[in-house]
Amino acid sequence: MTKEKEKKPSAFMKPVQVSDTLSELIGQGPMPRTEVTKKLWDYIKKHKLQDPQNKRNIVPDQKLAKVLGSTQPIDMFKMTSKISKHLKEPALSTSK
Repeated sequence: MTKEKEKKPSAFMKPVQVSDTLSELIGQGPMPRTEVTKKLWDYIKKHKLQDPQNKRNIVPDQKLAKVLGSTQPIDMFKMTSKISKHLKEPALSTSK
């Protein structure tokens, strides 16, 4: 029995544009959402922004607070929805 199911690329692998505010933390886009997440976590760990008592909570520094809109600690799952506001699908290329 052979599987002839075509594997479609995941939506997470589609390159997205990164806002200027977010690019200050993770670099210029476009890049896949998976790469955005990886680079964001690199930033969080490098700057020790995880709450030591509850690693699910992120305590934003000034740069991350600009992206999240607050300096209040935030659950890492809620952080994802805040970050998605800084991502957008690249515009389709138009004829010149």
